[in-house]
Order: sequence, then C-alpha cells, then structure tokens
Amino acid sequence: MDQPCLEDQLCFKLYAVSRLITSKYRPVLESLDLTYPQYLVMLILWKERQISVKELGLRLYLDSGTLTPLLKRLEQKGRIRREKNTADERSLIIRPTAAGEQLRQEATRIPETLGHRLSLETIQQELLKTQLDQLLKRLTIS
Repeated sequence: MDQPCLEDQLCFKLYAVSRLITSKYRPVLESLDLTYPQYLVMLILWKERQISVKELGLRLYLDSGTLTPLLKRLEQKGRIRREKNTADERSLIIRPTAAGEQLRQEATRIPETLGHRLSLETIQQELLKTQLDQLLKRLTIS
C-alpha cells in the first residue's frame, strides 16, 4: 500500500486554494477596513437587509464561537447593528447601519478586481463554482 502523499490530498488542494484566494482579497478589502469574513457577512446583509445570527452562521458555515466576535467587531466599527428579535427574544437580528450600506457602493468593484487577479475566464469561474456548490451540498448532507 502506498504512503499518503500531500500532493495527492484533495483536502490540501482546497485548503491551499482557499488561503491563496483569501490573500488576494486582503489588499482590496483593507481599503474598506474589512477582513474577508467581515466582507462575507456584509455581502449577505447587502442582499438580505437583515438576518438572524443563527441563519447567518448556517449560510457562512460558521459556529457562534467564531461568528460572535466577528459581529462584535463589525458593530464596533459601526457597520452593523445587533438587535433582539421581537418575535423571539432569544434570537438576534443583524442589520447593516448607514455606514455599512455606504460600503456596498465601494465594494461593487471587488468581484471584477478579484476576477482579474485569479486569471480565470468567466466560464471557468462558473464551472468551478458549480463544482464547489455540488461538493458543499454533498458535504452538508452527510
């Protein structure tokens, strides 16, 4: 039986690609004073307008121990508001503030900028996203 080899491990390839892509975002996001995980939160809020912390964690595949400090930092920066859900006081609702909404306009250039940095054609990006969506679906079912 052959010994496991790092270069043959799918998990390593996904890990390395994830870290490298995130590093490509860093300089672009620094001008917005956002980290990559904070950017992901804002992307959801710009689309949804509000979301529960629980739903946000599910959408980002993050547990509350990771999500809570991230949200506190965004709140301290004045980008979001955390409010008790009037329908369920055990639940928190997250909303963007006016300052958080202003970032949306500045962030519109990010996907195009990163597309150039990744040097992938649109069709390649779409195929890769489809494959990763399928993998995520399989992993969350099992």
